[in-house]
Amino acid sequence: MLIGALLVAFLLSIFLTPFVGKLAVKLGATDKPNERKVHIKIMPRMGGLAIFLSFFITFLIFTLITNNFLEQLPLLVGALVIILIGMADDIYELRAAPKFLGQILAALIIVLWGGLEVKFINLPFFTDTLHFGIFSIPITILWIVAIINAINLIDGLDGLAGGVSTIALVTIATMALIKHDLFVAMAALIVIGSTLGFLKFNFHPAKIFMGDTGALFLGYIIAVLSLLGYKNVTMVSLIVPIIILGVPISDTFFAIIRRIVNKQPISAADKSHLHHCLLNLGFTHKQTVLLIYALAACFGLAAIIFSFATMWGALILVAGLLLIIEIFVEKIGLVSSNYQPLLKMLNLKNKP
Repeated sequence: MLIGALLVAFLLSIFLTPFVGKLAVKLGATDKPNERKVHIKIMPRMGGLAIFLSFFITFLIFTLITNNFLEQLPLLVGALVIILIGMADDIYELRAAPKFLGQILAALIIVLWGGLEVKFINLPFFTDTLHFGIFSIPITILWIVAIINAINLIDGLDGLAGGVSTIALVTIATMALIKHDLFVAMAALIVIGSTLGFLKFNFHPAKIFMGDTGALFLGYIIAVLSLLGYKNVTMVSLIVPIIILGVPISDTFFAIIRRIVNKQPISAADKSHLHHCLLNLGFTHKQTVLLIYALAACFGLAAIIFSFATMWGALILVAGLLLIIEIFVEKIGLVSSNYQPLLKMLNLKNKP
């Protein structure tokens, strides 16, 4: 059934994407080149609608078969809210405030109606449990909104957000199968099939962009699925979804640091994200995307290893990952060309 769900979603996405592309052009949902973007011609966006429709139809079929459609209705309603916000932004280019409010509304639906809530964690080396109490709902909402925006920020090259999201979802599906959580595995595989079908048209050179419609939806579904099965667990287990999403989370984190260092508003757009830095180093468009895919796959593998490690092994793995991330960030100039504290300390700084 799981492979069948993936194949149905994949075929639906391949079928629907060309029609969504034509609809995007008719509605004026097009992406025009500017100084921050790497494409040089007007492109249809809103392609994420094809991903969502493929997911929705397949999800509907298989949840009806398994008789748990009503149970999963909050997830779909939250996804619908995100899709409407994304479509409105792709057509009308919304301001940040309504987009942010829409994301919070979608998160509230899955948290308050769907019951997705991280209530407590067990801390390593301590016998006590840390209960979040009244902060459990805000923390869960913050996670969902943060991941939505992390995926949105990394959507800067053909096939980049779709591929990174697919790798994260493959990891989530693998972890779910290991834990015998068939619902999360099925949902993840349906989104994987939907995204892979879209990537046929979105990989470089792209014929259509997913737009905010796709990036917001993928961020939402990844945020929700990554929490399902990891709520109310140990600190070690809670770190797993963070590692799975290491690439978009790292890019977002260092984008915030970069803007603070440069005394810019945190919401300010720039052309210094991970993919921009790799392009500036001389990598081609396709090489940059494949390199980031490889990084995402490494994070996914690390997450799986992490879940089986002992407490000390897990801590050593996290420390190693953080060290590697910092060296990589300093090497490519993700914060700024002058930000190299660790490289200077190790006498490995880039030569001018």
